[in-house]
Amino acid sequence: MTQQIPKAMAEKFAAITSLTDAFCEKMLNEEYRQMIQAVVGALARKRPSPLLRGMEKVWAAAAVHAVGRINFLDDPSQKPHCKSRVIYEFFGIAESTGQNKSKEIREALKMDNFSPKWTLPSRLADNPMVWMLQVNDIIVDIRRAPVELQRMAFEKGLIPFIPAEKPEQAE
Repeated sequence: MTQQIPKAMAEKFAAITSLTDAFCEKMLNEEYRQMIQAVVGALARKRPSPLLRGMEKVWAAAAVHAVGRINFLDDPSQKPHCKSRVIYEFFGIAESTGQNKSKEIREALKMDNFSPKWTLPSRLADNPMVWMLQVNDIIVDIRRAPVELQRMAFEKGLIPFIPAEKPEQAE
C-alpha cells in the first residue's frame, strides 16, 4: 500500500513505520502492518502533524495499540492476539505513556471499535457498522436485504462485498 506522505514528514513516517513493521513481523501479521501504516500515514498528513512532537517509539507503540484496540487484539480468541503490556514492553515505554498516546491517536482519527475505516479487512464481515445503511429513512442491516439492494450498495462503494454472494462471511 503506497501512501501520500508530505515530504516534511517522510523521515518521521519512515522512522515510526520501521519500528511498527518490526513489531508486526515478530508479533502480528501483514494485515496489521498495513493498517498501522495507514494510521501513521493519516497522522503524518494532519496539519500540523502530531508526529512532530514526541519520540518515534512512543508513536509506534501507540499506533500498534490503537489499531489493536479497535480490532480486539487483546482478545485471546483472536488470531493474532497480543496484550497491551507486550506492545509497550517491546517498544520500551511505560504503559501509561502508551495508553495516553493511543487515546490521542484514536481521538484524532475518530477511531472506535466499530469504525469500518480502521477495521482490519479480515474482520469487516464481523463489524455490524459496516452493514448498517439508511434505506428510505430507515436503518437496515444490508445483509438481510434483497441481493439487488446489496449489489447497488456494493456498486456505490457502501459495503466491502455482496453478503448474499459470500454467505460464509455474511454473519
